Amino acid sequence: MDYHSIFPTADLKALRLVLEKKQAWVGQSKKGFLRYRLPFESVHHIRAGHCDFNSDAVTIGRKEEVDPAEHSRILEVMRGFMPWRKGPFRLFDIDIDAEWRSELKWNRILPVLPDLTDRIVGDIGCNNGYYMFRMVPHRPKFVLGLEPYVQHYYTFKTLNSFAGRENLRVELLGIEHLPLFPDCFDVLFCLGILYHRQSPIDSLRDLWTALKPGGTVIIESQAIPGHEPIALFPEKTYAKVPGTWFVPTASCLHNWLSRCGFSSVRQFCMHPMSNREQRKTEWMVFESYDDFIDAADPERTIEGYPAPWRVFFKATKE
Repeated sequence: MDYHSIFPTADLKALRLVLEKKQAWVGQSKKGFLRYRLPFESVHHIRAGHCDFNSDAVTIGRKEEVDPAEHSRILEVMRGFMPWRKGPFRLFDIDIDAEWRSELKWNRILPVLPDLTDRIVGDIGCNNGYYMFRMVPHRPKFVLGLEPYVQHYYTFKTLNSFAGRENLRVELLGIEHLPLFPDCFDVLFCLGILYHRQSPIDSLRDLWTALKPGGTVIIESQAIPGHEPIALFPEKTYAKVPGTWFVPTASCLHNWLSRCGFSSVRQFCMHPMSNREQRKTEWMVFESYDDFIDAADPERTIEGYPAPWRVFFKATKE
């Protein structure tokens, strides 16, 4: 990938060193990553003739495009990538109902979606690339997904080997690597990431740094209800998730964005979470939303904290 032409202001030498270390790390069979790499290699030659990225379910391929043995292998590989957190997908007529109904989040963003035509876009914490595929009809020049988890990395690589979208790519990077991309992105998506960061302020500053002047960020975060500009800092876990640090109110997140240098800060959606949007499925069989909420008081988490809402912001770098 010629990143020089795509990211002319990036620290490409440092980026290359980081990516080389990541690939060496993934190449260590003792880490157990072969469980994802080998399945990808077993099907990456298969190409889909039909794709539809406008529908709620990202659709790649039809069953009649592959022979029965290939179809069985695709199903086996997809099951091996469980648990599926983002979706839905329809792969060669295999329906994958993920834990999160990600189409609901995408449909909330669509009314305020920036113009992506010929733009350089970043999706931070992109998971399996669901939102990246949904961006394709909006004709971005290039979309880079940052995803540090090997399972999600190889899930995307497998999906895109079928779909063949050359302007989509995922690297084993996280939000902490954004300083390598100063003034590089026209649009950044940061969906469901901030509350997992020990310093959300540093992360917002990194997002600001990585945007081109005039660029736009779309932020979506877990939140707590309330009008005061405060953030919950859980003792150990929040909704059973140990990697949760600061859970802000909407006004708190607005202040974070403003004080980190963003302009035209606008909250465009906020809603309570529910098991309509996050739940167990046959493709994600572990605990989900219903297990995180107090059964006797659905407005409280299992730890007794306010139950989660989701809040959305759009902001710019002037």
